[in-house]
Amino acid sequence: MSNSRVAVLVAMALVIAAAVWFKLPIGSNSGTGTTPVQTPPSSPVPAAPSAAPAAPVTPVTPAPSASTATPAAPDTPATPPAAQAPAAPPAPAAETPAAPAKPKVQTADPFGEEQALTAKKVVILKGSATWDNAFETLVGSLKTLSGFLEKQGIKPAGSSLIVYTSTDDAGFTYQAEIPVDQDPKNLARGITVGTSPEGPTLKFVHRGSYDNMDNTYEAITNHLDEKKQEAKDTFIEEYVTDPLTTTEDKLVINVFVPLK
Repeated sequence: MSNSRVAVLVAMALVIAAAVWFKLPIGSNSGTGTTPVQTPPSSPVPAAPSAAPAAPVTPVTPAPSASTATPAAPDTPATPPAAQAPAAPPAPAAETPAAPAKPKVQTADPFGEEQALTAKKVVILKGSATWDNAFETLVGSLKTLSGFLEKQGIKPAGSSLIVYTSTDDAGFTYQAEIPVDQDPKNLARGITVGTSPEGPTLKFVHRGSYDNMDNTYEAITNHLDEKKQEAKDTFIEEYVTDPLTTTEDKLVINVFVPLK
């Protein structure tokens, strides 16, 4: 094989290879006898758009003229007020605790107060005693009278009384008396019915045991001397507390001194 043919074959092979590579048809060339190599048409490139599509135009709503009023929106029904819970009943006003009763202040007892006594119906038991056994004797007489009235079904109408009728250094005589509202029947021996003393007196108060009565009578004597008042030879003790049931140191005794 000559060199020219080799060159032609090589050229053809190159053409065929290029055609295969570029996928181009291989045609004959009348002038040269060689198959002309056709340049494969280039892939058409779409033309770039001349301009981006215009954005759609939003139609402008013409504003209503001043004469054409925009219809008022229908009144929205008012939202009914939320149901109110019933008001809680007012809390009861705190009751102010009542102030505790103030204890009575023990004021000074009357001493030398003028007081007129009114006569009362009394049952009477007379007796005598020495100063040494004075209280026991007096309580014994009052106990006898109380027992008598209890048997009669008669209740006392007042505090028990001791009326001193005479005194000396050795002792004294007295009348134990208990007020009543009715006459008892079948009087016991030594018991009589009479009336208690009456008239103007000076009232003094003794508190405590009978043994301390001497101090009270000494104060009474000093008061009479100071006031230059004359008393009768008798005096009356009214037992505010019952000597039959009250301890001796708790006694309260009103002492009445009749005036001349």
